[in-house]
Amino acid sequence: MCGITGWIDWNADLTRQANTIEKMTETLEPRGPDARGTWLSRYCAFGHRRLSVMDPAGGAQPMIRPAKDSDSHDCVLVYNGELYNAPELRRELETLGYRFRTTCDTEVLLLAYVEWGPGCVDRLNGIFAFAVWHTAEQKLFMARDRLGVKPLFYRREEGRLLFGSEPKAILAHPDVEATIDAEGLAELFVIGPARTPGHGVWKDMCELKPGHCLLYDRNGMKLHAYWQLESAEHEQDVASTAEAVRELLADTVERQLVSDVPICTLLSGGLDSSALTAFAVDYYDRTGQGRVHTFSVDYVDNDKHFQAHDFQPNADAPWIKRMNDYLGTIHHPKQFDTPELAGALDAAVLAKDLPGMADIDASLYLFCREIKKEATVAISGEAADEIFGGYPWFHREDALKAETFPWSLATDLRASLLSPELRAKLRPQEYLADRYAQAVAEVPQLPGESEADRRMRRMSYLNITRFMPTLLDRKDRMSMAVGLEVRVPFCDHRLVQYVFNIPWEIKTAGMREKGILRKSLEGVLPDDVLYRKKSPYPKTHNPHYFAAVRDRLLEKLDDPSSPLLPLVDAARIRELAAASDAGSHIPWFGQLMSGPQLFAYLLQVDFWLRHYKVKLVL
Repeated sequence: MCGITGWIDWNADLTRQANTIEKMTETLEPRGPDARGTWLSRYCAFGHRRLSVMDPAGGAQPMIRPAKDSDSHDCVLVYNGELYNAPELRRELETLGYRFRTTCDTEVLLLAYVEWGPGCVDRLNGIFAFAVWHTAEQKLFMARDRLGVKPLFYRREEGRLLFGSEPKAILAHPDVEATIDAEGLAELFVIGPARTPGHGVWKDMCELKPGHCLLYDRNGMKLHAYWQLESAEHEQDVASTAEAVRELLADTVERQLVSDVPICTLLSGGLDSSALTAFAVDYYDRTGQGRVHTFSVDYVDNDKHFQAHDFQPNADAPWIKRMNDYLGTIHHPKQFDTPELAGALDAAVLAKDLPGMADIDASLYLFCREIKKEATVAISGEAADEIFGGYPWFHREDALKAETFPWSLATDLRASLLSPELRAKLRPQEYLADRYAQAVAEVPQLPGESEADRRMRRMSYLNITRFMPTLLDRKDRMSMAVGLEVRVPFCDHRLVQYVFNIPWEIKTAGMREKGILRKSLEGVLPDDVLYRKKSPYPKTHNPHYFAAVRDRLLEKLDDPSSPLLPLVDAARIRELAAASDAGSHIPWFGQLMSGPQLFAYLLQVDFWLRHYKVKLVL
């Protein structure tokens, strides 16, 4: 994986802007610690930071190849991602007469663009964000993978377009201020830590949506959706569906195990990570690659303080041991304590350029930092719950009928945290209702579908397009902040599209959440693991953590210089901090963010406002 950035400007000579593009590029060094490169022309400047995974000796970027049918004009590429069907594309391009200088997928992607132009994106299977500059036509083409695993932000002004893998690259441009307006604050306090698709939160900054491409030339900018979820009849029975799911999942895992550097899996002992690890072990056994290395995360004294509830029914530790013993992996348990978690909150903000999932982000950052010491690529089970319907809100009538995002039901609580002035400005309930209506309007309908099936299709669509991007963004930013590449097989677009159209009664085969996935894995996993109740990514249950973030937040509220004070109702927050149920298991966001994480999120907002010297334009 890598970090990319660039600058198109019709009104400046960018060959004189080497220092600026270098500065933008260097902000992305954690994403690409192995190498750097820049390329400048009159109207276009590119920067690239490289994490070497395939063909470490070759594949330097920006990569340049002649445009089709031209000896005097080039196509120049900067690319972040992995193409899992690169071998097939390479063979096809070779039959068309292309000759390759490297063995990396970067060259495959560039020559695919040379041959097929923007239409190349329809042929790609992988996770990617890339930009190509066509010198003859003086145009920029950018694209992002179908599910949005890899990020890509941009800012368009009169005669200029800036882009980067992360906002920090764009913010490094001397003409860009770290500014946020009322809509950005609404994203932070009403939608956050999720984001509305395409919204960059920072003023005038956008994110290229998943499955979209962008064309920018002297005539302006055009956006195009090259892929989106489609509704279709599902005609297979339970047995055939389970077989199809198993075949798709096995194929995508095998594709994603290809690497020239050490690779491992993240193992929680749950259904999703156990399945991916089992497929990996099988592949390594068949190809003689030795034993698979696995990693897990936990927290000091979690065994003493864990209490089961609807959103986290059981602890992971015994199940990790069960799968490690069953599969014979080389396991590396990692454990963190309260001071480390609280101390990493700021690092998580710097990785994301925004407040995020508080200690859930911080723990992932610490976890990835430890993994990076022993591996460069990891396989993770992200996205299975969104795709197969594993979250509690898929199965709770109150969430299904809530007429809002089911992972963020505490709308009154959220509104009460804001200062009266900001509440009046943002109108949080209206903003949330508008964003929800926008999402629901996108759901592809299937004629003749029952009301119950329509409701579940809508729930699936919301999870895939609104909740899943939050977790993918978190995974990318926390892992790439330490130079670790994380691959997510459940985000293979073929699998996502197929499962999207499986009827709910088949998805819940056996009257279980993710029932069809469990059935597809019969014989792959032991039954006790296969039918274990779902448990999410682990968080700390240590009351010392809650006390630590609560006390730190109260200190901020007592500081008259805190930039947080004008935005929040300090009295309301103090009231929550004093309440005996402030650590309630009722989630503030998702399954994991309750009382302690709410206070930690506000701490992150305070740090973010200070560190980035954010200018508010209200």
